[in-house]
Amino acid sequence: MTRFLSQALGAAEPIFSQGIQQLEHAAGRPSADIRLTSEVVRRMRQKIAELGLDPQDTTGPELYNALQERLKQDEQTVRHALGIAADADANSVVQQVEQQLAVHQMPKKVFALKASVAKRLLKKKIPKNTMKQLGYRSADSMLKHESVAAVYAAAQIAEADAWHRSFRDQYAKLSPSDFETRDISVVRPTSNRWQQLADSYVGLVKHNIISFPELGAVVLLPLSHHVDGLAIATLLLTLEECNGIRAHSSYAKLQQVQPNFGTIIQQSSVSEPFTGATLAGQPVPWRMIQRYYARFSQAYHPEIFEPHVQADDLQWYSGEDMLAGIAPSLAFWKDTQCLGLVHDGAVVSCNALDVALGYCNHLPFADRIVHFVRDNLWHELMMRYLNQENLETAVHRQLSAELTSHSLALAEQESYN
Repeated sequence: MTRFLSQALGAAEPIFSQGIQQLEHAAGRPSADIRLTSEVVRRMRQKIAELGLDPQDTTGPELYNALQERLKQDEQTVRHALGIAADADANSVVQQVEQQLAVHQMPKKVFALKASVAKRLLKKKIPKNTMKQLGYRSADSMLKHESVAAVYAAAQIAEADAWHRSFRDQYAKLSPSDFETRDISVVRPTSNRWQQLADSYVGLVKHNIISFPELGAVVLLPLSHHVDGLAIATLLLTLEECNGIRAHSSYAKLQQVQPNFGTIIQQSSVSEPFTGATLAGQPVPWRMIQRYYARFSQAYHPEIFEPHVQADDLQWYSGEDMLAGIAPSLAFWKDTQCLGLVHDGAVVSCNALDVALGYCNHLPFADRIVHFVRDNLWHELMMRYLNQENLETAVHRQLSAELTSHSLALAEQESYN
């Protein structure tokens, strides 16, 4: 059974199997790997049957093509439901999706850098290439006419790595007072200069979305050409980024007790933050903690997280659920986040976002995207082990000790000052 997970995850052996054995031993032999494998195989067979294929002998390429065709049909369903005209250009499609997201009821509150502080940082380290490509003669003019998130996005594209390192060095001096609680912002710049700036970036990364967790912002770049599957891909990818932003937000709120808060934000803005807790000797990423408490809300311990982080901060929103709410037929994609078929030792993803990005970019079977199914399957496996009482208790103890030590250190520092 572990072989299925190993192949689906593209894991290195024998390290993966040894790690699972350690988790099984530490958790009291719950057979979580076997149970998850059986569930994925059973549910994948159901999805294959729903596609009109034979679960007994469907090959990887057959499944991939059927999923691409299903995505094509569902894209039309979404466009019709959102009132997108048949001849709408790409930017009109993105605009309609943006409007749908703006009115949709979902968790949006985040702990993010104040716009005034972000502007101050940009003025201290002016992104000159960005200013030039957007056609501005001064930083003041640029910041007057462009949102902070838009300038961040343009700089992400236009500036060299050295500028980014130097700019983020400023984060080390940030304090909790530089942050505020507000809704996630979704920004959509539209000028001709933006179009030119975005083209090369979109061509490189194969999508048009950039997010900035520390800003609590998602930027939807303009597109110069028609894109198949754009409505579903934009909706799902934006929600994926929003989940990541919310996870960063709860992590940042929790770090307010640390004396090196700014350095932590600097690091977490460029790489996934980890906790001090471990599972089978491996550090636990904060995003897994976020997803765990979103799934198992009864496991929430206020004495560990409060007063800085509340239960509502630890939520995770499913884009597939939003799709299902748009039209009943789109419920096909519910609970597909970690579903896949192993074919010739590698996975064929049934994850809606993997499928949508493959369809958008007309990727052949050999170049299929499997990033999101692997990410979700790995987190699902780890959460199932974490949900075992003895491992959950151990992680709670480690988190509590970590946060308590930081609180004491901060109290001592304040007393000294």
